[in-house]
Order: sequence, then C-alpha cells, then structure tokens
Amino acid sequence: MVKEIIIPALLLISLSLLGRAEAPGSQLKPNVIFIYADDLGRGLLSYEGQRIINTPNIDKLAENGVLFKNAYGCMLCAPARASLLTGYHDCRIDKWTITKGGIYKNISTGDMTPNQIEKSLIEQQLQELDQEIFLPQIFNSAGYYTAEIGKLEWGFSTSHQQMKKHGWDYYFGYLDHVRCHGFYPPFLFENQEIITIEGNTRADCGKTGENETERTYNERWDMTGKKTYSQNVFLEKILSIIRSHKSEPFFIFHPTQLPHGPVAVPEVHPDFINDNRLTQIEKEYASMVKLLDDHVRIIMDELKKQNLLENTIVIFSADNGHEIYYSQDGRCEKPYKNMKTGLLFNNITDKFYSDLGGDVFDGNDGMAGLKRSNWEGGVRVPLIFSWQGKTLIGESKSLVANYDLLSTFADLLGVDMVQPKDGVSYLPALLKDLNTPVHDYVVYSSYMGPALVTKDGWKLRSFINKDIFQLYYLPDDYKEENNLAEMNPVKLEELKTILLKECQGNFQNGNINY
Repeated sequence: MVKEIIIPALLLISLSLLGRAEAPGSQLKPNVIFIYADDLGRGLLSYEGQRIINTPNIDKLAENGVLFKNAYGCMLCAPARASLLTGYHDCRIDKWTITKGGIYKNISTGDMTPNQIEKSLIEQQLQELDQEIFLPQIFNSAGYYTAEIGKLEWGFSTSHQQMKKHGWDYYFGYLDHVRCHGFYPPFLFENQEIITIEGNTRADCGKTGENETERTYNERWDMTGKKTYSQNVFLEKILSIIRSHKSEPFFIFHPTQLPHGPVAVPEVHPDFINDNRLTQIEKEYASMVKLLDDHVRIIMDELKKQNLLENTIVIFSADNGHEIYYSQDGRCEKPYKNMKTGLLFNNITDKFYSDLGGDVFDGNDGMAGLKRSNWEGGVRVPLIFSWQGKTLIGESKSLVANYDLLSTFADLLGVDMVQPKDGVSYLPALLKDLNTPVHDYVVYSSYMGPALVTKDGWKLRSFINKDIFQLYYLPDDYKEENNLAEMNPVKLEELKTILLKECQGNFQNGNINY
C-alpha cells in the first residue's frame, strides 16, 4: 500500500534544506485553513440529515466544494493527528510514539518546570522522526507561513522541540491532551512562552464530570475561576493571523476542542433553550456543535472582508467518529448499553446503533459503532474541501483517508518528496473527476483490532483478541448488519492477507489501546 512519489534525480529536494525556497513547478499558492473538529460524528451535521442541530455554515462549505462521502480518519484523536501529519496509517508501530498526557498539569501544581517537561517528552520520542517529513514542512518548502492553533498537535503531550521540528512557524494553544478536556485553561502556550489566561484559575482547566447528574450540572455552571472560554481565544488568534499575514501565503491548522467533552459551553444556544426533545446536557452539547458552526461563519466572513475568499482553501474534517458526552441514566448510558436489553454491547453480534443506545442526535449517521471502534461509526468522518471557483462542486465517492492530505498538498504545491508515504494525492478528484480512484483500500487500527475497506466497498473488521474476523459489503449494508465471512471465504482470506501485510506481519499492531 505504500506509495512513493518518484521524481527525476535533479528535482529531488531535501525539505530540510529548502527553507523558504519556491516549490518546484508551483504557480498557485492558495492560503489553506484546515478546521479539524474533535469527535464530531458526521451525523451531527445538517447536510447529512441532522434534524435537531442546524449547521448552515458548514453546510455552505459542502455546497460550494467537494464533499467526500467515503473519508476515513482514525478511531482516536492522537493517532489521527499523527497520521494526518506524517502521511502514514496507524496500523504501523514504527512511525511515531504516542506520548502520555497530563504532564503539563505539573506546571500548575509546581511539581515540574517547563524545561523538565520538555526533557521528559523528548526522551519519549522515536529517533526515526529526525528524518521524517511532516505536513507543515510541505508548506514551509513552498514559502508558506505555518500556524497551529488550538488543541495539541501531536500525541497526548507535545514538546516545543516537536512543534519546531514539524515545521510550525507559530503555535498557540494547549500542549496536553488532558488539559484539553477543560475549556477554561489558566495558561496556554504561544510558541515556547506560557501565556496566562485572564480570569481562569482552575488547574484542571474547568473540566467537570461527564455523566449528567445534579452534581455534574452544578459543577458545569459553577463559573468560579472560569472566565475565558478557550475556543473564543483561538478564534481571535485565527482572525489575527488572517489579517496580519494576508500578503503572504499561509497555512492555518486549527484542531478545535469542539465538540469534545466533557460538555462545556458559555451559554445554551437560543435554538435549544425551549427544545423539549432535549435534556439540559443535550442542549449544552448541541450548543457546542452550534458554536463550532458559528466559528466557521466568522472565519469565512473574515476571509471575505480581507478579499481572500477566492484564494483560500478551507478544509473541514474530524479526527474520528462520533462519541457521546451527554449520557444519563435511563436515556443514553456509559459504558454503552443496549437500552432495550439492558446489556452491554459485545461488538460481535450486538453493536451500538443510535436507536439502541439512546443517542437522540444519531451522531454516527445511522452507522454502527462509536469512537475507538473499527465499526464505520468509529472511523468514517466528514471531509469537505472548499476552494471557490477552483475545485469541482459535488459529492465524491472516492475512497480517501486522513493520511492522504500530505501527499495531496505536495501534489498541489509542486513539492517533491523522496520518502515513501501511505497516503495518495486526491487532487485529481478535486480538480478533474470527483470519483477518480485514489486507494485500492484503506486500513486503520482500533481498540478491537485492525480493519480494512476496499474501493469496491468490501470491509474486513476484526475483534483480534477473540480471533474473530468479519466481512461486510458496505454498498448493500450501510449498517454492517450482515456478516458475509462464511459465504465468501476466498475474499475473507484475500483481505486478511492484505491487512496482515499492512500491520507489518502482526495483527496486534492494529489492536491499539492507549
């Protein structure tokens, strides 16, 4: 599955030496803003049929760009971001180390200094990363200003050294996954500097309990030490970069916290205050999705104001499939339970569907499973690519993955790579034919085991610790209800052979539990 871009010898260029050189063959240098939603199941978007939450601004991106219907992320945020930035799928074990989260809380408690944290994280990194090419470096080599704003960019904790190595000219936000679970941080990082956030004093960044009870409701709305909402700070930073760098090409990567839980939002959106279909925590969660949509509108308005709209690519996607942060006893429970039988889902013959699990939003868009799983609802994500007047408009059925983005922009910007990547450029599907074949298959890991989906719609999924392999044909079985393994033993073995190869000879490499 590894694809190598082969370029004549005289054109091979080491990205580490390019600096601000012009990308070979590149004439167009559109700005790029990539909004990477967190745990946003595609069923939460109204263009996919969401009936409770209206997302007109994200819908407008889809209406004016290419909407990929067969786009795959990863089953969890950390491998999704690593996969996105490196161009490799997450059934490998040799391309990145997922660092541990929580270390930056030691700054608030006084147990570690920033320098001690930096040293600890550097010791966790793979040395192989020294020779790797990362997504921001593709833009660096084409003369772009690169900025990462929001949730951490790598692992569960990110070091300053990593951020600079990956090619960011500027970054602002969290460097720790655990702290990202609160929306009222007492400090954030601007490059290597600690920036105190006014009015926020909570070492836990305002994180509250997840399941809805009277206690957790009171925790959420006790605003002591919670004055400044992180996502509003990030929005202002994005607008500032658009304004200050409008005279040069820029790449802004915004891995947003929204709508990752535990639920936290400054106020309930007017759309939901009197919606009797929703509980209080569901109203608040819906408001988080609505806030994300509103921020998309504000960003697009700023691009229009700065006369940058027609020369800016806006990408909207999500890291993994749907997750539920509005559980309540008797309505939608965690650990996930079949509300009709009262039993936990076994993920073999019984799997999460919204009607069985009590999800009022149907966030996984009627698919099986949720985040962390290898069901479609855990890994199939929204992907919109909007470039006014340049790309095609419509729905693409091409099979694509998050690890394709690096190769796609290398292709667009004329940047030559000497390293093989798993990703493939889907630029032809954007500019020439919406349904241009991209992959023969994509693969991904999960807490259950690895899985594979072919361009023809065959899917092999595993429950590896029980040595179970199941086979589905997605064009006729959107909900993955009909296991065809016994009826198609030849196809089953064919796909197992491919998947084993992609897992480097060991299926356990795709059986991840961070």
